[in-house]
Amino acid sequence: MTSLGVMQMFRPVMRSMVMTSSPQKIAMARMMSTGQYEFIKTDTTGTEGRVGLVTLNRPKALNALCAGLMDELIRALNDFDNDPTVGAIVVTGSEKAFAAGADIKEMQNRDFQSNYKENFLEWWSNITLVRKPIIAAVNGYALGGGCEIAMMCDIIYAGDKARFGQPEITIGTIPGAGGTQRLTRAIGKSRAMEMNLTGVPITAEEASQWGLVSRIFPAASLVEEAVKSADKIASHSKIITQICKESTNAAYELSLREGMRFEKRMFQSTFATNDRKEGMTAFVEKRKPNWTDN
Repeated sequence: MTSLGVMQMFRPVMRSMVMTSSPQKIAMARMMSTGQYEFIKTDTTGTEGRVGLVTLNRPKALNALCAGLMDELIRALNDFDNDPTVGAIVVTGSEKAFAAGADIKEMQNRDFQSNYKENFLEWWSNITLVRKPIIAAVNGYALGGGCEIAMMCDIIYAGDKARFGQPEITIGTIPGAGGTQRLTRAIGKSRAMEMNLTGVPITAEEASQWGLVSRIFPAASLVEEAVKSADKIASHSKIITQICKESTNAAYELSLREGMRFEKRMFQSTFATNDRKEGMTAFVEKRKPNWTDN
């Protein structure tokens, strides 16, 4: 049986275990996942291990996004999302490539019928369903699907030599996982059109100037800096952080009027949590809050 077949066989078991959310079952699920990983590496880092770290690890293919890698990536993100000790996640690759795109050899002989029946690439969007904040730490090439995966994360940090691009036009197709949609929302129509129609990648500096990237760091310190930010995020109440992420993401889907109404409801909902009360009480008493994440 192939590694992908093994992963697919265990996927229902993993999901049923995670749904129960007990720490023991989550730990067992992660142990099962880690033992099967072929294309990624996972670790916990930061203060008391509260940051989940996922490293794409297919170096000979510049981390090309084959089906096995994507399946492992999404399962690892789900594991961290359901781990009560983790508050934020960092996804990275190597200094040479975050991910140089989808695996063209896998796609070469696909046809429209199978793509439509299987809703090809829709599985990738499960990354956007992760409730905890995700930082993409991008070194080297983030092309095609690699750029699209980075855009599915909540924050993008770039190494100073990073390159972002949507070169699908050069192989006779178009972006299929957000390159025409998320990219346009991030940098505007004219620049997205230029990237998508020419296939020419942009530098980290351009990506920062255009609003695609939050910060640029030297390549050697990029992951360390991303972990620092993730650690800071993870120091806050997990439930409040998730509410904040949901509210911010709603800005992409709603009109300003509806978005403001949604934000107010989310703000009001925080007053049903123990952590909101603890946070304000700690502020008044001039001490650090003791979050219970509920």
